[in-house]
Amino acid sequence: MTIPDLTDVHPAWLPPEAFRAIGSRRVPVLGDGALVETVREEVAAARARFGGGDRDGGGDGGAAGCVLALAGADGLPGTARAVAAEAGPLGAEGYALARRDGVTTVVAGAPAGLLYGLFHLVRLGEAAFGADRPVERHAPAAARRMLDHWDNIDVHPVMGQVERGYAGGSLFWRDGVLREDLTRVRAYARLLAATGINAVAINNVNVHATEARLLTDRLDEVVAIAAELRPYGIRVHLSIGFASPVTLGGLPTADPLDEDVRRWWAAAAERVYAAVPDFGGFVVKADSEGQPGPFGYGRSHAEGAGVLAAALAPYGGVVHWRAFVYDHRQDWRDRSTDRARAACDHFAPLDGRFADNVILQVKHGPMDFQPREPVSPVIAAMPATKLAVEFQVTQEYTGQQRHVCYLAPMWSEILSFRPWGEDEGGRTVADVAVGGGGLVAVSNAGDDPYWTGHPLAQANLYAFGRLAWDPRLDPAAILDEWAGLTFPETAAGLRGTLHAMMDGSWRTYERYTAPLGVGFMVRPGHHYGPDVDGYEYTPWGTYHFADRDGVGVDRTRATGTGLTGQYPRPWSEVYESAGRCPDELLLFFHHVPYGHVLRSGSTVIQHIYDTHFAGVEEVVAMRAHWDKLDGSGLVDPALHARVAELLAEQQRCAEEWRDQVNTYFFRKSGVPDARGRHIY
Repeated sequence: MTIPDLTDVHPAWLPPEAFRAIGSRRVPVLGDGALVETVREEVAAARARFGGGDRDGGGDGGAAGCVLALAGADGLPGTARAVAAEAGPLGAEGYALARRDGVTTVVAGAPAGLLYGLFHLVRLGEAAFGADRPVERHAPAAARRMLDHWDNIDVHPVMGQVERGYAGGSLFWRDGVLREDLTRVRAYARLLAATGINAVAINNVNVHATEARLLTDRLDEVVAIAAELRPYGIRVHLSIGFASPVTLGGLPTADPLDEDVRRWWAAAAERVYAAVPDFGGFVVKADSEGQPGPFGYGRSHAEGAGVLAAALAPYGGVVHWRAFVYDHRQDWRDRSTDRARAACDHFAPLDGRFADNVILQVKHGPMDFQPREPVSPVIAAMPATKLAVEFQVTQEYTGQQRHVCYLAPMWSEILSFRPWGEDEGGRTVADVAVGGGGLVAVSNAGDDPYWTGHPLAQANLYAFGRLAWDPRLDPAAILDEWAGLTFPETAAGLRGTLHAMMDGSWRTYERYTAPLGVGFMVRPGHHYGPDVDGYEYTPWGTYHFADRDGVGVDRTRATGTGLTGQYPRPWSEVYESAGRCPDELLLFFHHVPYGHVLRSGSTVIQHIYDTHFAGVEEVVAMRAHWDKLDGSGLVDPALHARVAELLAEQQRCAEEWRDQVNTYFFRKSGVPDARGRHIY
């Protein structure tokens, strides 16, 4: 294996300088296995660059050393044996770190753990080689930490090469064929492994005709991509079409209870595993937004997932079955139909009926990755089913990587939410995910030189991996890690600016877009920029119901759609009451007058005005912080220019949001701004 070296691509959080601390020391790597060889090559490349010693103790001679070893490796030094004994069992991906007697030791029970231990040393840098450290045990909270790519092979006439992709084309395909040079895929795998990601679904959940053939005559492309991901411990998964037995196999039906269909899927799985023995499994979007599914045959989603689960079970594969199922052809006149209820209505009755190797993949909120939503009621409603919580790293509704919007604070808030309050032992969303299917997110990476289009959007990709590994991590600390790795020589001078710009950027985005949890208000189709009534009279179920008297969606049990009843106590009661409902979710659960007084003391209409003006002011402050870095030498000039250009667009767009939203609600309500600011 060769460590990827891409001179025309930004190194993100793994620049060569990040390896200086390891590369300048003696670092024997002890153990066998493909991932151990990856560790050995990473260390060798760092030593070659920074002059460290070899495994026999050459090189600088006097510098404090480091040992990276599997616990049962031959020739294990006494210190490493002691660390391994003290650490105890470490699992398939865990590792232990200690420093004593001038030697830093990382031991792991399996090769994957050694790989993650190496990247932990990279994060620590010189801090790993200072004062003595007691034995620290590290292990991922969840077994599966996954990214879904919404990449198409063919360029889709509406969605393009990557659906909801804001960083260029696909890393895997170009012009309808697999890329000839997949070096960048390996570099991507390396970046992901450094954050703790261990699974990637490589194609769009909306499976089109060409992409469906990855199961058959284009399987060699899956083999090639898997070969680039494998050296960094990442298993490849495929999004598949539920109707594949018909579209690919020529069968007259895709009925999951039909024996011919079951045999077809079994043969498909056998073929995939013969080509890719460590294949992870299938991702399925069914009966959703036009994608076929079991409803077409009068079957349940548990039955639909079951046929795939049976096919994968002999090989240890899993089915990620997405719970994003709702009526996207509803009548906007009918206020009893509620898109937010749909997933729980469909899936909660099926709790306990899914096969053991099925993971129900649930969006974190009941709608669609909005800047502010309550936690999905499905997360608490299915205790007998393995659930994975799904986030969206790609910023479809949070600025599309043209806006600075650091999402880790939002994810952390969701992960720490207690669906049962203090009942059920105070269990959190993170506890449900950790005990079930883990965390999954839609990737924001593409073939842009900065990986994510906006250089600062790299922090979101990094942060998701770190939170998937440990949901308890502090978002500000993760940002510090990312900055320290991405700007290793100038991070000390940059941290203050980056925190000032990014720590509160999610809430800034929320302030200048849709207020109080009402959601959407975006341009239909591409979802960028404001259009308050853009979806209001469409079949998509994304309404705000603003009129001359008030705004918001009544989802109460007493007078509305009853969504509040899908939550357990205490939240079913909190959300039911307009007086107790958190301000930031008021319009998600209640239709209220413009003069309704929030718990903050402000009226709804004044809150709308105030937050939209404040949001723009905060973006102006972001630009001022960034402008001060121009010519400072702390940031590469090309990166500075890219961010400066995007911040100008963010300010323009934020002003457009402010003016359209404030004008809309002024004209609806007739209530002037109490502060007398200009509204059109």
